[in-house]
Amino acid sequence: MMLTAIAAVLAFVAAADGDTLTVRDGNEHLKVRLAEVDAPERTQPFSQVSRKNLDTLCRNRPVEIEKVDTDRYGRTVAHVRCDGVNVNWRQVEDGLAWCYPRYLKHPAECLPLEKAARDARKGLWSEPNPQAPWELRAAKQQQR
Repeated sequence: MMLTAIAAVLAFVAAADGDTLTVRDGNEHLKVRLAEVDAPERTQPFSQVSRKNLDTLCRNRPVEIEKVDTDRYGRTVAHVRCDGVNVNWRQVEDGLAWCYPRYLKHPAECLPLEKAARDARKGLWSEPNPQAPWELRAAKQQQR
């Protein structure tokens, strides 16, 4: 599947976690990583809530993707709209993902959503000291 800017309307298959989903174009399946955001890892609080939220946002809805890049795992990195809703930003707005500083290209769009979720103690921000997933991965890497 060759993606340029915004692809044709695709079919949602499943959410693997809070920032990764699979879509279908005909018989082809494509793994898509949400651009600019990072959701909790499977071992972190709110991981399953984040995955379920992404699933709810996209299930039985038309999916459009705007490709940004391809990651080292071969996944398409993209902004995803399900029924017109930018789910990258919605995950942050719902307190179920962080703006990912390393890859953040639109801080003026993402950071206010994160701050509002934090101020309202929504989702993962209801935890006393939520650990960003990239910090968790870095700590695990240092242990190896």
